[in-house]
Amino acid sequence: MFEDNRSKKLVLVSHCLLNQNSISDGTADYPGIFSEVMNKLAEYHVGIIQMPCPELMCLGLDRGDVDGGNRSVLEENSRIRKQLLTESSQKKIRTLVDNVFFQISEYLKNGFIVQGMIGVNRSPSCGVNSTSANNQEIEGRGVFIQSLMDKFAQEGIHIPVIGVKTFMPEAALKEVDSLLS
Repeated sequence: MFEDNRSKKLVLVSHCLLNQNSISDGTADYPGIFSEVMNKLAEYHVGIIQMPCPELMCLGLDRGDVDGGNRSVLEENSRIRKQLLTESSQKKIRTLVDNVFFQISEYLKNGFIVQGMIGVNRSPSCGVNSTSANNQEIEGRGVFIQSLMDKFAQEGIHIPVIGVKTFMPEAALKEVDSLLS
């Protein structure tokens, strides 16, 4: 089954790396996609699973505050993180995590290889090595990535994960190379 031209290799990618239009006001570094990283993924012939944007799905495009773009990135990210930790957001995040988990378990069950996951450092939702809290960038994972990694761990699934920053494309390319080579 599935013995055609597909590579059977996949990478999970944070939503905003494929769609900068989805991120909070004042933080886009690209008009559409993080092209350097997407081109690199194409070179490796991996399928891309675009994870949902938890901030958009929980808080809306304006993240629940039309003045968010007037704050510093770290201040706004910290505000967003607090909102993602509310009971109503946590319920939605659990549903998003379950949906991503279902996709991954289906691929794994059918012999595909999930080579890794690419998150966005400093993000309140998709940070891998760093996130935002108390108006600063801190070590740790974003709310969504932490929930997703917890679910994978519960189910005995290990997926390598890296974090990138769109304003540091050279460093991001090195991280992607290290993940996929």
